[in-house]
Amino acid sequence: QQLLWVFPTEPSDSVFPLNTDDKQVFINCRAKGNPPPHYRWTVNGRAITAESGPNYSLVEGNLLITNPHVVNHRGVYQCIATNTFGTIVSREAKVEFAFLENFSGKPRNTVSVREGQAVVLLCGPPLHYGEIKYSWVFNGQRSFLQQDARRFISQRTGDLYIAKVEASDVGNYTCAVRNMMTNATVFSSPAPVVVRRDAVMGEYEPKIEVQFPDALRVSKGSSVKLECFALGNPVPSISWRRADGNPLPGKIKINHSAGVLEIPYFRPEDAGVYECVAENSRGRNVARGQLLFQNADIAIDAGLQWECKAMGNPRPTYKWLKNGQMLTAEGRARIDAGKLTISRISLLDSGMYQCVAQNEHGSIYASAELKVVASPPDFTLRPVKKSTVVQRGGEAVLECRPRASPRAAISWWRGGQLLMDAERQTIMDDGTLRITNISKADAGRYTCVARNHFGSSSSTGTLVVKEPTRITVPPLSLDVTTGQSLVLPCEVSSDSSLNPKFKWFFNGKAIDFSRQEHFEMIGKGFAGDLMVRNIQLKHSGKYVCMVHTEVDTVSAAAELTVRGPPGAPEGLAVTHITDSTVQLSWGSGPDNHSPVTMYMVQARTPFSIGWQTVATVPDSVPGQMMHATVKGLNPWVDYEFRVVAINSVGVGEPSTRTKQIRTKAAVPKVAPVSVSGGGGARGELVITWEPVSEEHQGGEDFGYVMAFRPVGSSTWIQTVVASPEASRYIYKDDNIAPLTQFEVKVGVYNSNGEGQFSHVVRVFSAEEGKAPDLSSSKTASASEIEVHWKRIPPGSSRGKILAYEILFWEDGSRPSEAGRVRIISATTALLSGLKANTAYQISVRAQNSAGFGPGSAAFIVTTKKPPPNRPPENIEWKLTNSKIFLNWEHVKTMENESEVTGYKVVYRQAWNGMTSVLETNKTSVELQIPTGDNYLIEIKALSEGGEGSSGGPVRIPKMSSKFPTLCGMYVIGAGIMQMFCLANPTCD
Repeated sequence: QQLLWVFPTEPSDSVFPLNTDDKQVFINCRAKGNPPPHYRWTVNGRAITAESGPNYSLVEGNLLITNPHVVNHRGVYQCIATNTFGTIVSREAKVEFAFLENFSGKPRNTVSVREGQAVVLLCGPPLHYGEIKYSWVFNGQRSFLQQDARRFISQRTGDLYIAKVEASDVGNYTCAVRNMMTNATVFSSPAPVVVRRDAVMGEYEPKIEVQFPDALRVSKGSSVKLECFALGNPVPSISWRRADGNPLPGKIKINHSAGVLEIPYFRPEDAGVYECVAENSRGRNVARGQLLFQNADIAIDAGLQWECKAMGNPRPTYKWLKNGQMLTAEGRARIDAGKLTISRISLLDSGMYQCVAQNEHGSIYASAELKVVASPPDFTLRPVKKSTVVQRGGEAVLECRPRASPRAAISWWRGGQLLMDAERQTIMDDGTLRITNISKADAGRYTCVARNHFGSSSSTGTLVVKEPTRITVPPLSLDVTTGQSLVLPCEVSSDSSLNPKFKWFFNGKAIDFSRQEHFEMIGKGFAGDLMVRNIQLKHSGKYVCMVHTEVDTVSAAAELTVRGPPGAPEGLAVTHITDSTVQLSWGSGPDNHSPVTMYMVQARTPFSIGWQTVATVPDSVPGQMMHATVKGLNPWVDYEFRVVAINSVGVGEPSTRTKQIRTKAAVPKVAPVSVSGGGGARGELVITWEPVSEEHQGGEDFGYVMAFRPVGSSTWIQTVVASPEASRYIYKDDNIAPLTQFEVKVGVYNSNGEGQFSHVVRVFSAEEGKAPDLSSSKTASASEIEVHWKRIPPGSSRGKILAYEILFWEDGSRPSEAGRVRIISATTALLSGLKANTAYQISVRAQNSAGFGPGSAAFIVTTKKPPPNRPPENIEWKLTNSKIFLNWEHVKTMENESEVTGYKVVYRQAWNGMTSVLETNKTSVELQIPTGDNYLIEIKALSEGGEGSSGGPVRIPKMSSKFPTLCGMYVIGAGIMQMFCLANPTCD
């Protein structure tokens, strides 16, 4: 018996990168046969011999090229294996050197596309050799454009597909080509993409733009990649399946965008029809192609037709080899260019066949093994489908595909009745039974009988007819407001034996309930309602409920309109600026499905707290008006403006604020307030007022005008105070009698003129009084000073003394910055909140109905140094019966701290908070306390500067009968809070 043999390992193309450090090209060749074959090689059709040079050597049939040269060793290599039964020739192997040329520098045309439309950007790669990878760069970013459900890059052509263009897609796109062998990358000129504003593309069903061939022959063990991508609005989803209903092999890989399916390590069982399904809410489309296992099993007496095609210039010619020998067209074989036809196949036709395509530049080989089989019909591998479920009114297709050689004759039976072609019933050429307009009466068992010369066999399946699925409660189109929640119903009537599966789409994309916090599908069985919680504006759009059953698919759609507060007005502009008005104009923003009813204008100045609503003309700006005049502004003030739209839902987002503008200057419009005065020294009239804020000064060179006259006089005396911050003016005239009554008013002016005067008030001139006698001042602590003075004797003042005022200020600062303390009847005061170790000047003055009199001569008093900052440390305590014994370390003070004069012990029962205080000049104390409760104790150092800090309360637990003595230690320095031990009575 002769053994047929093949190439388990054939030579393959080798690409040698010029920049590699590896100086060898290794071409594999191994033939399987009995007896083992011997090998020889050719390059460009010439035999390789010892005379071909030292670069060539054979390693167990494999060809090794050492130190290959780019010119001398590139070419087409072929392995020839021979044993006593014959010779076979391997496929040709090209040895090439990888390269990648640059793109043309010619600018690319602008691509104009509508929003919602699809676009395809062509790469047009430059000349290259070796495996390349395509990528795209968007707007010159450092990272490559990421593929997703909307964007796909074909690795066959390099073209970029965008299924649905969005506004964010506007920009420049650059194709990047990388040679995987040389690692070189080149970039194309940028292709600009712009979005047309004349219209928006409507929704349409998927259009599969990238698809794989109708038929593709795949060799055993190789890897095949199928590309599939669809354009559409909404963006289609891509899924893959086998047409025969079998699951996809587990080894299959599908990339993240679902646009590429890869089958590694191809095997005969991977062959079949594969389908790519593109689906959106407008419909679905399917692309299919058949993957054929390269080796052929042909039934005896069948006909064989093989065709191979090659591309080349000039057009290639073809020849066929069988077992390495030239095949001629004679007898049952016919050769027509690349097409081989053999009629009535017999066992003698088995063997290894090769198609050779060649032109003046070289030749290429394609190989396949032909196995001829003869057998009776057999349904073992492909029986009639056990159960076919169809909806009433639909179509049933029952396949009958037994293995048989030669091909079997097919007949169909139902019960004992032979089925013939009829109005609704057809038996196809391939044996498939097709029944249309299915009714309940068509349900039952159907048997396929297959016969050939070698025998017969049969297989039976059941046809099950189900009621069609209908949506009885579809979702309804609704208007809702943001923040609300609702349920979109979707209920179906279906055959009770079916299990409907519900799927919801939002604006064409399937809702992923695991990632969408706003969406939840509720209901079971024949209801799949959609709950939408806390609805936002982004939830406006089209919702589609799609229901799948085993036999059919139905869907229903609804539009959800979400109404919300309006969006921000756009293009806010300021014109016609005066001293108190401006004109604003703007454009409308999105109304978010609820018309704008009015606009509100807001302003902000350096003097305002946040944004304030301002008065306008008209008072209420209606929603259809896009302009207004702002009134009541202050002159010579910097303003920013913004506009807010309001609709029936609520107040919307504010517009972008305007640039800061300044109103024109004008005469001051605000008079000073709180005009008063009195007091001072003999011969003085003291006038005071509240300064006018910068916001109301109206222009540059702002100041005050003083006007005053004795009561009864008709002549006003006027003078000017040029400082805008001034709040006091003293008019001196030794001829003014004490406590003379004046009429006083204060006006304002700036570089544009004089403004208004205040109301006229009456103010007394100073009385002829004396200052209080400041008898003593002494430091009480680091933050306190005690002040003592003598009362002004009765009769020495023409008016009744109403109060005394103590003024104090840091030595070296101005008296105008003095702090003040008012005392009604006492002659002593305690100044607190002072700085430690600081000198203060102190003065006292009296007040009567005419104002404040002269102040006493100032005393200088210095506050004490601050108390020690460190608390007492290493506090030890012992509790025995009703006594607590405390010990602690003496507190050492810093140079800038007051010396310790003693200690203050504060203790209280934890349960009622009653506090007791004990002061001592020692570092230990004995406390007499009631028993039966917890105690909290704090210890502070005392000094001239006041009390020092505490390290926190020490907690002493209550005594128990079990432990007659408790003791513990509170350590500050080590950072340990409190520890106590239950020990012997002495607590050693």
